[in-house]
Amino acid sequence: MTDELGFGPEKRRQGNLDILSGKVIFRDAFREMLESVSGNGHSFDFCKEELKKNITLDAGFKDFHRYCKEHDIPIVIISSGMAPIIRAVLSNLIGEDDSKEIEIVSNDVDIHEDGTWSIKYRHPTSGFGHDKSQAILPYRELSDPPLIFFFGDGVSDMSAARHADVLFVKEKPGGDNDLAAYCNRENIPHIIFEDFSHALKTVSAIVEGKTSPKDALAVGKAQ
Repeated sequence: MTDELGFGPEKRRQGNLDILSGKVIFRDAFREMLESVSGNGHSFDFCKEELKKNITLDAGFKDFHRYCKEHDIPIVIISSGMAPIIRAVLSNLIGEDDSKEIEIVSNDVDIHEDGTWSIKYRHPTSGFGHDKSQAILPYRELSDPPLIFFFGDGVSDMSAARHADVLFVKEKPGGDNDLAAYCNRENIPHIIFEDFSHALKTVSAIVEGKTSPKDALAVGKAQ
């Protein structure tokens, strides 16, 4: 939305770099990005429809989703986006029935009387707006905690990066690989993946006992 309907990719990219460097916090920079969309006169419903028309599904995700269903592995979307948009896009991409089975933990939206809108942060006092670690850490307190795979691709995922058992970081075109840069800087073990068809090979190998999380992380790239 910011690239096509807001202030454009160059300023958005600089905002991400400023977040990565610690110059600004994600919560404030991301709000500014979204305000550039709303400020251009684009209604929330218009934005939702534009995203439904233009967002495509990651290659291999349907097979990944099918594998997870077959092996009773819950998929949870933990996002810094807004729930109504995520749900609408997801339903459009994989169908409403499958979409309903996927839990979404994200921010929300406030629609104002004048037709403008703004993001409603899940954790407004956090510098992340949505501190994704809070969606992961409760599982650590269970008597029999599950193995947690986490897939991320940008600065919004920095709050979760340290808390997954197996962290997958998507390799994005054009060098926009801020999460990988953060993990390398902070010495956080992770696995680079191109798309979910590659990630599935690693996940299935771990689930089926053909490799361990430690060994998969040591390889560092989904094959």
